[in-house]
Amino acid sequence: MTSSSRTLGGLFDAFEREAFRLETMADYSKSGNIDAYQAFMAGKRQPEDYNSGWVETLRSHTSQGKRIYRVHILTRPLTDYLRFELGWGYQKNMTGGEEFFILDVTEKTNPLAGVPDFWLFDSEHAAVMRYDDHGAFLGADVLASNGAAEFTRYRETALAHAEPFTDWWAKYGE
Repeated sequence: MTSSSRTLGGLFDAFEREAFRLETMADYSKSGNIDAYQAFMAGKRQPEDYNSGWVETLRSHTSQGKRIYRVHILTRPLTDYLRFELGWGYQKNMTGGEEFFILDVTEKTNPLAGVPDFWLFDSEHAAVMRYDDHGAFLGADVLASNGAAEFTRYRETALAHAEPFTDWWAKYGE
């Protein structure tokens, strides 16, 4: 990758095989899709074009055989935001080929306690996501390539303890 890919957006544009995301928070409501979240909270139906830009981005990658997947660490009962994210966001993003897994730590110890949210690209480049206490995105810190090994281990741990979203949603979805 060239130096122009040393931003989160650049890494996402340039990955060749897989992009993995670990989500650890129960509320990202100040980070994006704020209007959609408010519509969800008001009991409105999901608009047809909800998240269409991201879904097209997903399709452009997955149609080339690239894998985009994530694990969300959570506890039940779900926060309002998680009900929105899983019910609207994950359901919609799956139409673009993104895969989702849930690591439900409601009744078990979190094997990744203290690990931050991150993206990992091709097991070579990691970007740590920073948020404030209210779920507002503050930026991403792209790590030097030698930092990716630690995040690769986190990904493997997350996947070893998670279950496919559709299985989890069939049991606990709202």
